[in-house]
Amino acid sequence: MPPALARLLRKADLPEPKGPRVVIVGGGWSGLSMAKYLRLQNPGFDVVLIDRQPAFLSFPLSNAWLADQVNMEFLSHSFFEAANRHGYRFVQASVLGFDRTSRKVFTDTGIIAYDYLVLAPGIEYDYSQIGIEDPVIQEQLYHRYPGGFFSSSELLTIKRKIQAFRRGTFLLTVPSGDYRCSAAPYERACVMAALFRRRGIRGKILILDMNNEITIMKDAFERAFHELYGDLIDYQPSSLLAGLDLEKRTIETEFDEFTFDDAIIYPPIRASRLLEEAGIADPHSTQKTARTDPFRYHLVDDERVYVTGDSRSQPFSKGGHTANSEAQYVAEVITAHALGREVEWRSPQTMCFSTVAIDPLRAMSHITYYRYDEATKDFAFDRIHSVEKWDVTGGQASIAWAEGMFRDMFYE
Repeated sequence: MPPALARLLRKADLPEPKGPRVVIVGGGWSGLSMAKYLRLQNPGFDVVLIDRQPAFLSFPLSNAWLADQVNMEFLSHSFFEAANRHGYRFVQASVLGFDRTSRKVFTDTGIIAYDYLVLAPGIEYDYSQIGIEDPVIQEQLYHRYPGGFFSSSELLTIKRKIQAFRRGTFLLTVPSGDYRCSAAPYERACVMAALFRRRGIRGKILILDMNNEITIMKDAFERAFHELYGDLIDYQPSSLLAGLDLEKRTIETEFDEFTFDDAIIYPPIRASRLLEEAGIADPHSTQKTARTDPFRYHLVDDERVYVTGDSRSQPFSKGGHTANSEAQYVAEVITAHALGREVEWRSPQTMCFSTVAIDPLRAMSHITYYRYDEATKDFAFDRIHSVEKWDVTGGQASIAWAEGMFRDMFYE
């Protein structure tokens, strides 16, 4: 048997657990927060966090990094430090699948048994929703015009694109549906426009929004587009993408065709394919999310497997603060289940800051909770509070918020 195959079939190099083992797949905001708060809720848990990346990079505040308002060190943090500080184990590995009958997770470094499994693997792009089915073209599109919400390489590529741009049309797309960080595409347009003005770029930023209107803080972003960047931003709502020619650099909507010189193409998203490959994705779900209890987060047929973060089925905001807040609650749910108890449902909190201008950094903010509507049998927004005036205070608050979240997940 080849050594590589033998490694897949043996147990991973971990000590035997001294208590119930909780394995968490995905070291993003959800997984990191879950690992910490599981240990806080029940120090007897043996918690293992798995992620294929060697280090954490924050997508929240990455638009400020694109504009040189924060550095890469601000966004980058060590999984080792978080694990050492909070008393869990970090395993750098790729998850190949899991078996719910034997309660085992299969990774490229070996097999890890679990008592509870938390799936927080995040999102993937779904280019098929914009009519691109050919996997070869999908790969070309991803590498040439990455959306900037999936991997760190995308962010590095986007920053170099912005730095190298000299003139012409820079295309940004906004996906339809529930996508990661509702405000971020509009925020990115503002940041790029501010950079273009700083550098005297003769060009425009074309926003093709697949939605009928701006999806969050609509009036404020419209005001920013017109008052601050009216000569630089061309916003086109209701722009459902119908075709794309990579060589000619043209993109078609239902009614128009546009030519661009460079682009950031953010397609609709879906839950991680890990869910679908494991046979737990709901076939009726557009985003291939799992069928879970909406209040307890576990699979409807398995109270040992939970799905959180941006792969969740609930229509909560796909953002870092939501994931952190949600994880604190789900950690309580898992702890209670292990003790034969229950906890009352608690809404996650969504908080996001949006950079609108730079030099100095100016931002606005949005906070909301959620409630369950018995009439519609779905969740709705609750207690919304927006500060739609961008100012230096908002910019400072955005930095302080990120610092606080990083402290929570890594250092305190």
